[in-house]
Amino acid sequence: MLYYVKIPLYIIDFIPSRIGDAMKVFLTRKIPDEGISILEKQHDVTIFPHDRLPTKKEILKGIKGCDGLLCLLTDPIDADVITAEPHLKMIASYAVGYDNIDIKTATHHGIPVSNTPDVLTDATAELAWALVFAAARGVVKADGFTRAGKFQGWDPLLLRGQQLTGKTLGIIGAGRIGTSFALKSKGFNMPILYYNRSSNTVLEQEMNATKVTLETLLQKADVISLHVPLTKETFHLLGEKQLKMMKPTAILINTSRGPVIDEQALIKALQKEWIFGAGLDVYEQEPTIPQALKKLENVVLQPHTGSATFKARADMAVIAAQNMIAGLAGKQPPNCVNPEVFTA
Repeated sequence: MLYYVKIPLYIIDFIPSRIGDAMKVFLTRKIPDEGISILEKQHDVTIFPHDRLPTKKEILKGIKGCDGLLCLLTDPIDADVITAEPHLKMIASYAVGYDNIDIKTATHHGIPVSNTPDVLTDATAELAWALVFAAARGVVKADGFTRAGKFQGWDPLLLRGQQLTGKTLGIIGAGRIGTSFALKSKGFNMPILYYNRSSNTVLEQEMNATKVTLETLLQKADVISLHVPLTKETFHLLGEKQLKMMKPTAILINTSRGPVIDEQALIKALQKEWIFGAGLDVYEQEPTIPQALKKLENVVLQPHTGSATFKARADMAVIAAQNMIAGLAGKQPPNCVNPEVFTA
């Protein structure tokens, strides 16, 4: 289901002009109307007019003469983009992650960058659990089997999967989403292991979780869910060596960032059944997904929809708009990821 514009909205070409004292804001994609209407009350809004990802060239064209850039996590906001427009005063990301933005360059030029944390936490954690259930019980495979008319009656050996109650849950990255995901395991009596830079008192106190090394978690957990940001340290955090440490009955879930897992190594692990299965919402070269991965029946594939609930996406739009308005007013946005811009 799509959101539709509630008030007249004119999407003009990429050569913007200022209207009165309003500043010019370029959106790289249409977002829910809740955010657009907030922006339009104060500023002149231009939206990329196509229902697809804009190219870098199109983004550069779109920000000409603009004061604000509202982008998605899929947009390459590198030094070229940030320095192309001298009027640029604010970059608001419609996402919690911002690894696609050159924060160092933005900070150097005094441009605040914001994100949309918290409001998508539960939505993403819920999607991670949907992937756990689907991968553990072969839901997608079973659906196809049934629709194809192959169901001939109850069979003791038909489509057996992994039972989750009492199994060990492993959390890699115990931040907001990782914590929410772990807390949602209540009722399944799952011992929790977590790997994180710092201790998580919430998980330790409420879930009796244990902080362990990555190797220990990989070796002991039955379900492993990734919730880390993409950094130099987490790039290919899980490769062939790490995947071989996992149990042959283990399930791997990734709703964080695709490059955290070496995708080719994962394909090999699934083909050779080093692990039982996987559930993925993100990929190493999005939106491209290797054919070898698509052919596997022991992996569930989602099109990066972790935050795709009506509430979460609308709340993200509102927060992104509020961040933009604050930044264009010369104030520190509520969710600024480089606050040093205002203290330098």
